[in-house]
Amino acid sequence: MATIHIFGPFRLDAEAKILFRGAEPTALGQRAVVLLRLLLERSGQPVSKDALIETAWPGLAVEDSNLTVQIAALRRVFEEVAGGASWIETLPRRGYRYVGPVVTTSNPRADTTSPASPAFALPDKPSVAVLPFSNLSGDMEQEYFADGMVDDIITGLSRIKWLFVIARNSTFTYKGRAVDVKQVGRDLGVRYVLEGSVRKAADRVRIIGQLIDAATGALVWAERYDRKFNDIFALQDEIALSVLGAIEPSLRRAEVERVKRKRPDSLDAYDLLLQALPDVYSVTPANVRKALVSLDRALTIDPDYALAHGYAAFCHHSLYVRGGLHEDNRAASIRHAPALAASLSEALRVTGIPK
Repeated sequence: MATIHIFGPFRLDAEAKILFRGAEPTALGQRAVVLLRLLLERSGQPVSKDALIETAWPGLAVEDSNLTVQIAALRRVFEEVAGGASWIETLPRRGYRYVGPVVTTSNPRADTTSPASPAFALPDKPSVAVLPFSNLSGDMEQEYFADGMVDDIITGLSRIKWLFVIARNSTFTYKGRAVDVKQVGRDLGVRYVLEGSVRKAADRVRIIGQLIDAATGALVWAERYDRKFNDIFALQDEIALSVLGAIEPSLRRAEVERVKRKRPDSLDAYDLLLQALPDVYSVTPANVRKALVSLDRALTIDPDYALAHGYAAFCHHSLYVRGGLHEDNRAASIRHAPALAASLSEALRVTGIPK
């Protein structure tokens, strides 16, 4: 049974652990969402640090600074709304209290006598969510590769103007969870869900993908790919184009070409970039610095790798904002972003810096 907390322009889906602003999911991680849920459920009441930590890190001994980081992430989201900066009140040496707009709570799927309504109306154009692929390699070190493959497929699909693609931050909340595809479709408001698995061994990779109609649960398309690792870029395009062809058989060639993107000159550079991505997306200073080590190595191998420059720019900007406003981080972010004029839009897409 799903519990929905609605306050101001926001809607918290407690079951999916996603905070939405209007129809768009925010980039909050699951721990921040869990903390927010407790604050909303005790709206107007003080909530101790101990209660919050036990909720987000059950059974673990963590520093108060971890809680501070998550509360800061919540405040950054709320700051985008007039007056939102003051919605979470700090109670010195005690904890925090939610003092924002009135919270209303509902259970939209509690009535099992009628069909479940979708959380969102389906968009007018075809829509797809790409779920994290399962890593079947038997090696947790290859987790980054499975995640990177999904990241690249999302990037390729998102270049199609007529296709609505759910962002990575939303789909990766389902990582490691057994999911009901129909429920995912309702939660995210999409018609299609792409799921699959990756098995990488030595110089070969096997990827299995299947596209499902989330409204009916029917299998639209499925394929298995066995390739040498040096064919990986062509394989990414092949998967993305197969998905597009299944969604829109009359796809014009001009639209197909939009999936194409500049390739790095070195597979080693690409592999280093994939290794960096989990730390890039964590946005914590320690992990971001770790990501920069891999990105710098990738750029040493391929100095013109635009996407690596873009992620490096993002990392330095993150360190500037969260690591003490050091001028060298700001300067490095600016230096990386426009590093390759021919692929500037790719770097700026990652960093979010306006052209």
